[in-house]
Amino acid sequence: MQYNKVLIGVLIILFSNNFTVIAQKDSSKPNVIIFFTDDQGYQDVGAFGSPLIKTPNLDKMADEGIKFTDFYSASSVCSPSRAALLTGSYPPRVGVPKVLWPNLDGGLSNQELTIADMLKTKGYNTACIGKWHLGDQAQYLPTTQGFDSYYGIPFSNDMSVNPKSKVSEDILFREGMTIDSLREQKWRGRKVPLMKQDEVIEYPVDQTTLTKRYTESAIDFITENKDKPFFLYVAQTMPHIPLYASPDFKGKSARGLYGDVIEEIDWSMGRILETLEKLNIDENTLVIFTSDNGPWNLKDGQGGSASPLRGFKFETYEGGMRVPMIAKWKGIIKAGAVTKEVASTIDILPTLAYLTGAELSEKPIDGKNIWKLLSGKKSKSPHKNKGFYYYSETTLQAVRKGDWKLRIVKDKVELFNLRTDISESKNVALSNPKIVKKLQKMMDKFDADLKENQHQYN
Repeated sequence: MQYNKVLIGVLIILFSNNFTVIAQKDSSKPNVIIFFTDDQGYQDVGAFGSPLIKTPNLDKMADEGIKFTDFYSASSVCSPSRAALLTGSYPPRVGVPKVLWPNLDGGLSNQELTIADMLKTKGYNTACIGKWHLGDQAQYLPTTQGFDSYYGIPFSNDMSVNPKSKVSEDILFREGMTIDSLREQKWRGRKVPLMKQDEVIEYPVDQTTLTKRYTESAIDFITENKDKPFFLYVAQTMPHIPLYASPDFKGKSARGLYGDVIEEIDWSMGRILETLEKLNIDENTLVIFTSDNGPWNLKDGQGGSASPLRGFKFETYEGGMRVPMIAKWKGIIKAGAVTKEVASTIDILPTLAYLTGAELSEKPIDGKNIWKLLSGKKSKSPHKNKGFYYYSETTLQAVRKGDWKLRIVKDKVELFNLRTDISESKNVALSNPKIVKKLQKMMDKFDADLKENQHQYN
């Protein structure tokens, strides 16, 4: 009898300790974390060749997961790249081809199906933490786009404040600001608001605290939802300029302030991964790290590096749109895998739809399911035959098909073989007229189809 009691007690303890693991090991509903940085260059991760910036957590994530060498944002600037990520579509298709500004009309329509909207249909809890930049008016904020909660700044950190913003009763004013100064129709660059849900809770926010506060908020959300499926979108404000690092990181990197900022971001990613492991939910959590576009072209060390790529933010050369991408899902994604196949942020939504059994929008989207690539299996890019397209606002400037990239800007025709010339230094258009003609025909056809099938809203 005593033996049976002891045995039952042991079983109860074992069951209790592993309840979270059992509850979370439902591969049809993996937790999803997208960690999205702002203006981080292709080379600004150790695993992608940074000579001075130390990113031990991202490097370890690459060792334990998969690294994409040919991964693209769908725009070289902020708002369009975020619209593409969340909707699985090229930015002009969903009406966000340009950077959005405070207190101006426009934003991502809440009639679009976002990743958060889609996963809500499968019972996910959802949170957006960090930079939004898809419209700061009430109808465009994250809480109207499928996110249960929002904590962050609503646009870039060099902008100002919408004087019509909803303000919390407990708002913290800093630097001599008052409700009257917030309501003034006056541009105060770099003085940006911190929001919770749809209210401003701090103005201006202390930007040296943002990376740490986002990290703490992310850990709180993960901990609160460890027994349920969740989607967490962490959109770091940095390294968009102006650059800010906390005292713990400022002055520590050999790469100056920019390096300090990236190393703090790496710390943030490490804390999140550590939390997943501590809660025993890392085996049921897909984590994706990437950047919204390439780095600023700045000569004073304030911008990042896209080396060996050509170009920077604002451009459709590789340096403007090819970004670092690392993904990890313990026990599911092959550790140490590397793929050179073309993939993009627009592919994340349809891939998550495949993994969770969620339904896609009835409206056309551009992304493809890349689960075979993402899991580390040998597979070809779904864009190999149909091409990947590079838009600048509403103008289609380039296409990549396989190794070939055609770029046409202001009648300047450039053809590059990206396999042999990753730096786009040798224009071989004149010696390959048939390839130019074929790719230009693809561009014309795709652009016409996209503009004929742009999403319409009530």
